[in-house]
Amino acid sequence: MAAKKILMFVGDFMEDYEAMVPYQMLLMAGHQVDAVCPGKKPGQTVKTAIHDFEGDQTYSEKVGHNFQVTADFDKINPADYDGLVIPGGRAPEYLRLNERVLEITRHFAENNKPIAAICHGAQILSAARVLEGKECMSYPAVKTEVELAGGKWIPNNETFTNAHVDGNLVTAAAWPAHPEWMAKFLQVLGTKIEP
Repeated sequence: MAAKKILMFVGDFMEDYEAMVPYQMLLMAGHQVDAVCPGKKPGQTVKTAIHDFEGDQTYSEKVGHNFQVTADFDKINPADYDGLVIPGGRAPEYLRLNERVLEITRHFAENNKPIAAICHGAQILSAARVLEGKECMSYPAVKTEVELAGGKWIPNNETFTNAHVDGNLVTAAAWPAHPEWMAKFLQVLGTKIEP
C-alpha cells in the first residue's frame, strides 16, 4: 500500500475525539496527516472540547486537550493531498468563514478525492456548496444546513455508531461512529489493512 497524504482541518474547540482519534488512526495505517488551521503555524496548538451525551437535550462540553498544528495552512497545496478530514465540534462554524477553507474543500469535491466529515463538519461542506445531490450524515442539529445546501440528510442510528458513504464522501454524526467512519474512509482511500 502506498502511503497517502491526508489534510485535516483543525481549529479551536473542535471536538477532541473527532480530531485526535482519526489523526492517530490514519497515522497508524501508514498515511501522512497534515493538520492545518488558518492563522496558526506548525508547532502551535488549538484547544479542543470534549462533547458527551449525558441525557440532556444536546451534548455537554468539557475542556479537551491541546492539539498540535503540523503544517502551514498558508503554504499547503490541496493538489498535493489524497484526502480531506473535517472534524466536528464548534470549529466548523468559524472555519467555514475562511474562503480558503472553502476553496480547499471544493478542490477535494471537484476532483472526487475522498472527504471524511463528522458531526458539525458538514457545516464546512454546506458553506462550500459541495453537497448538492449528495447524501450526508451529520449531527442532527446540522440537518437543516445539509438540506439547504441541496444535500439529502441521512439519519443516524440510536447509538450514533453508523457512517454513510456517497461516492467520495464519508460522513458520520458523532465520535461513537469512529470505527465505521474511519473504516469506510480507508476503503474509499483504497487503503488495505491486513492482519
